[in-house]
Amino acid sequence: MAFLGIDVGTTAVKAILVDDSQRLLASGTSAYPILSPAPGVREQDPDTWLTAVAESLGEIQTAAAEAFTQVKAIGLSGQMHSLVALGPDSRPLRKAMLWNDSRGAAECAALTATVPRIGDITGVIAMPGFTAAKILWMRSNEPELFAQIRTVMLAKDYIRLWLTGDIATDMSDAAGTQLLDERARRWDPRIIAAVGLAADQLPALYEGTALTGEVSASAAERLGLRAGIPVAAGGGDGGTGAAGIGCVDSAAGFVSLGTSANYVVAQDRYAPRPETLIHNYAHCVPDRWYQMGALLNGASCLAWMLRMLGDGEGDPAVVLAAVEADYKGPSPVTFLPYLTGERTPHNDPAARGAFFGLDQATDRAALIQAVLEGVAFSLRDAQDCLDDAGAVVERPGFIGGGSRSRFWARIVATVLERPLARYSGADLGPALGAVRLAIIAATGASVADVCTAPTVQETVEPDETMVDAYRERQEPFRRLYRETRRVRS
Repeated sequence: MAFLGIDVGTTAVKAILVDDSQRLLASGTSAYPILSPAPGVREQDPDTWLTAVAESLGEIQTAAAEAFTQVKAIGLSGQMHSLVALGPDSRPLRKAMLWNDSRGAAECAALTATVPRIGDITGVIAMPGFTAAKILWMRSNEPELFAQIRTVMLAKDYIRLWLTGDIATDMSDAAGTQLLDERARRWDPRIIAAVGLAADQLPALYEGTALTGEVSASAAERLGLRAGIPVAAGGGDGGTGAAGIGCVDSAAGFVSLGTSANYVVAQDRYAPRPETLIHNYAHCVPDRWYQMGALLNGASCLAWMLRMLGDGEGDPAVVLAAVEADYKGPSPVTFLPYLTGERTPHNDPAARGAFFGLDQATDRAALIQAVLEGVAFSLRDAQDCLDDAGAVVERPGFIGGGSRSRFWARIVATVLERPLARYSGADLGPALGAVRLAIIAATGASVADVCTAPTVQETVEPDETMVDAYRERQEPFRRLYRETRRVRS
């Protein structure tokens, strides 16, 4: 038998097929752009995700035709915080507003005034990236479309609707909407009313390990699947990424360095600390939560830098190897990585990137290294917030596209002053977590048996000869942000 995991990411769909031992049989990927026609606007056409899912599954079917006919269950994962607003015909009323869309900043103050305890209820203060603020923005700025809303949902759940016809979501993705009572794991009626919706306009809630429906005959015909395959609730990519590397027990944690970056610590209880600007969310497995430092800018900063330098089409590993060959310590240039604003620890959607310390001797290696270090300093800010909240991880896992660079991993470990565990197969990411939820849902296996930690491929230790040098650069990095914010105000 085989199990299928589908992750609707920010820049691509990734689908994987595994056997009942979680051995990878085939994978498929299909990329798509983020639409940004104006500052603060980040959107995608939801139907682009459907096309990408079909293309990804087509790759898998070509690579593993027989196993593709033996799929026992499907798990879903996806980018969190999006707003997919559907009309009475279950079609999108507008393009989806993504997690890094910042148009709802003004609405956060109104939401907090209406629901003063929103941070305790939802695990984090009101922020424009969350779905609730986007709903309020749509209500204020697109009232005619808002009046037509039948259902709001998240990215992965639009795929579920296409596959099964069901309007459903899981606890971990619901957590990122800022509409969920995290402790009770149910929609919060006070916040729903505050954004102008009714309870029946939200998806049905399930634990990530529950089955929500079956692949319809029409979807099966389009995708070459068998009709009737059960589909698990799945999870938002924060939760599924954690499940994929076994981060389900209290005090397990990891750093994910993808398009954005997250620093996640699992918990067996709900313990919000909204004043620290970390997020406290329901996990995608029952009776678990997690605390997270959420950074809007991760490996995307490096991709941006390489595009600016004309290396956007090349292999980043080659570029980083050249930078590493010139490495002698911290770059003389400091980079603020806030290209799309920032959440932890600033809650500042208007924050922007900056280079400081440029002179005529500055070369491309210094700029690229400064980008790597700026992201690392930002992760250290998140780690300090988590430590202050009591969520300390002595050896975090290190996953995501950025983790493939050992040079970058060494810089991050040195700035964090903690060793990082790089895992075998960690590049499967949230798609593996989605598969694991499907296995649990279809077989009744326990979370402990299925969501195990991968083999540690390598532990990257801090460079002790550079720890002090980087520690001395952390406060100037923070001060540079404060000064640029002062200039903006």
